[in-house]
Amino acid sequence: MNFCDLNKQYQAYQQEIDAAIHSVINSSSFINGKEIELLESELASFTGVNHAISCSSGTDALLLALMALEVKPGDEVICPAFSFIASASMIEFYKATPVFVDVSPIDFNIDPKRIEEKITPKTKGIIAVSLYGQCADMDAINAIAKEYGLWVIEDGAQSFGAKYHGKRSCSLTEIATTSFFPAKPLGCYGDGGAVFTNNDELAEKVKTFRSHGQTKRYIHKYIGINGRMDTLQAAILRVKLKHFEDEITNRQKAAEQYYKQLNGHVLLPEIVENRESVWAQYTIGVSQRNELKTKLAQESIPTAVHYPLILPHQEAFRNNVSAQELFEVSELLSETVLSLPMHGLITIEEINQVANAIINNI
Repeated sequence: MNFCDLNKQYQAYQQEIDAAIHSVINSSSFINGKEIELLESELASFTGVNHAISCSSGTDALLLALMALEVKPGDEVICPAFSFIASASMIEFYKATPVFVDVSPIDFNIDPKRIEEKITPKTKGIIAVSLYGQCADMDAINAIAKEYGLWVIEDGAQSFGAKYHGKRSCSLTEIATTSFFPAKPLGCYGDGGAVFTNNDELAEKVKTFRSHGQTKRYIHKYIGINGRMDTLQAAILRVKLKHFEDEITNRQKAAEQYYKQLNGHVLLPEIVENRESVWAQYTIGVSQRNELKTKLAQESIPTAVHYPLILPHQEAFRNNVSAQELFEVSELLSETVLSLPMHGLITIEEINQVANAIINNI
């Protein structure tokens, strides 16, 4: 059994993927080939936004969004304490200050009730990570941002394809980002990402920044980065996007089966009303996490811990957080979460095998 069975997915779409790859190779248009523009149009249509700008990774997508929003050294940006490091690290990379907020015990995303107490005159925006495949409480977050004149980025690296009140993740804020890392719900065969916006000006800035700040060949308006997606990755993503809706449906059926089997045995993820998760991970909570992880490994069942150390306790952010500051929910999650096998082609039989092993070992 695989935690995320990319080979099974490749076998399912092999003819289409191979044809797409060979088409790019035959054209020799490895950078800025026609597949880039086609993918961007399809991603924009899928999410319901005016602009989808592909780029080299989900991390670079965050950096490009911050560049377009003109974040400056010394600015403060609010972000969740429990998450992957990318969102907070790009704030720090830009010489701004990540201000950590504890997460909700319901959806594990940044807790809107705790945001206002962290706002200062230096606060410029909020990065709301949609963790494990479920969007954060974007209405509440956007309302706070509007009241205080802040921008909001939805980091949809784990939630691309999810819905919030009927709208797709990455269409819920003025600018949003996602990752196409291979293990994501929609993944390429390397690194890749995208920025989404309805704002024409922001879109133009992101496009310029991702290509060394040039407005036309060898004419540079800004200092930018080499943040382009390569054409091969775009071609692969276009194939996978055709099958994505079916994979989302299968992920949701898989999550329902996990719930049916494990309810009453461990802490299970909760999907808030008017939200649909894309189930990037199916993450449970269990008190003896490390012991269970070891026992499952002995039965050849792979698991992962997302994430074992909260961001405020990472050495990289040691200068940003008071030693007395508490992040109680985040710390509890870091000690108890365990992610189970989940992917777009997982079977009910595989889920039952994992569930039975958990029940027999707790």
